[in-house]
Amino acid sequence: MILKGNCSRLNLTVRSCYNDKNDTGNENDVTNGEGENRDNSNLATMSSDDENSDDNSENSPTSIPNRTPTISSIGSSYNNFQVDSFKLMELLGPEKVDPADVKVIKEKLFGYSTFWVTKEEPFGDLGEGILFLGNLRGKREDVFAKLQSQLTEIMGDKYNLFMVEEPNSEGPDPRGGPRVSFGMLRKEVSEPGPTTLWQYVIALLLFLLTIGSSVELGIASQINRLPPEVVKYFTDPNAIEPPDMQLLLPFVDSALPLAYGVLGVQLFHEVGHFLAAFPMKVKLSIPYFIPNITLGSFGAITQFKSILPDRKTKVDVSLSGPFAGAALSLSMFTIGLLLSSNPAVAGDLVQVPSLLFQGSLLLGLISRAALGYTAMHAATVSIHPLVIAGWCGLTTTAFNMLPIGCLDGGRAMQGAFGKSALIASGLATYTLLGLGVLGGPLSLPWGLYVLICQRTPEKPCLNDVTEVGTWRKTVLTMAIILVVMTLLPVWDELAEELGIGLVTTF
Repeated sequence: MILKGNCSRLNLTVRSCYNDKNDTGNENDVTNGEGENRDNSNLATMSSDDENSDDNSENSPTSIPNRTPTISSIGSSYNNFQVDSFKLMELLGPEKVDPADVKVIKEKLFGYSTFWVTKEEPFGDLGEGILFLGNLRGKREDVFAKLQSQLTEIMGDKYNLFMVEEPNSEGPDPRGGPRVSFGMLRKEVSEPGPTTLWQYVIALLLFLLTIGSSVELGIASQINRLPPEVVKYFTDPNAIEPPDMQLLLPFVDSALPLAYGVLGVQLFHEVGHFLAAFPMKVKLSIPYFIPNITLGSFGAITQFKSILPDRKTKVDVSLSGPFAGAALSLSMFTIGLLLSSNPAVAGDLVQVPSLLFQGSLLLGLISRAALGYTAMHAATVSIHPLVIAGWCGLTTTAFNMLPIGCLDGGRAMQGAFGKSALIASGLATYTLLGLGVLGGPLSLPWGLYVLICQRTPEKPCLNDVTEVGTWRKTVLTMAIILVVMTLLPVWDELAEELGIGLVTTF
């Protein structure tokens, strides 16, 4: 009795809000009368339940016609509450395509000469759009350009039109290539929102933390010069009391060049993105740098703030950042190796454990070729700080080029080979990271970072069907091969044979 009464009261509250929402439109008195009758029927139901009298049987005939015939009278309050809850969720969710606009678009936009619509389905993450399925009547790029122009003439800037591959297609298009469909979303729903003040604040805080982690990396690179109590605190897990941090101040100045190198690679990476996006009229968000004490930084999260026109743009903008960062990192790494063999700069060299060079197959081989067997086959190796900056930059770039999620490599993979290829490469990458095959000790933290921040694939382009061409696919394939070689550690047998580090067997 109490439960049923409460459900009825809650039903009246939700229904009243919903009816008030509808009454603000251009409805007539008949519609308002129907809403009033429904509320009266609910009042009658609540009153009959509370009094528990025989009048229920007498009043029920007058209340039944005002309800949906498919809903039983036994659980009418609960079922009506469910229906109104779904309606309330629709009101709070993203605004859907107007059915009246869909009718107009089907009549005036599509036709025999462009695209013959045979079916409609929901489109978008929450089904807020419309996907038109049917038969293409011309070259897909020409048809898409014509439909975009006509949609603007008919509806103005109200909607965005997407050309995507037909889901669950039984075969290719008779004209060649995959079958296509056209999706439509409201502009305010499909386009990313502007950057808020809090996002600027968060980006600034993360950048300051990245500066700190880069300076810390520069200090840690001088571990052979640090006071013993400081080294013990950072290396001994049983050390509890921190040392006097004033002891680190003399080492900050010498740590700044390495910090500048690490930050320079990250900034150069982001500049590469913006230089590629600007001529294509693609808007990007501010970069959110991710601090890391091992590499100085894990890179940055940069979001697209506008819908990409096609897959070529997605590939070009995604690859421009890693390529720019890799070019600067490789330059510093190469110059640092050359300076490491120069007696004139011997005072600037730092000593690092030779086992560090076993962390990367590609970089370890380059270092072995530049420094020689004698220098590399020892407990420690004297190198210039530029080697460390270049090594960290190349490693960070390789991590960001992994074909997974919304990383630069994932976006490029999705643009070049499609979403199905991204899903397959993502599963393989997660497996290799989980097994520690790629990245060594950094595989687990990087995998967690991707799962938390970068796991979702990028949204489709306006033209998400047209291929990017053979040379872009070839460049991406070669880049991923270099990425794997960079993140693949050198196994002990090969390291001992090539003289990369001093291998100790227990």
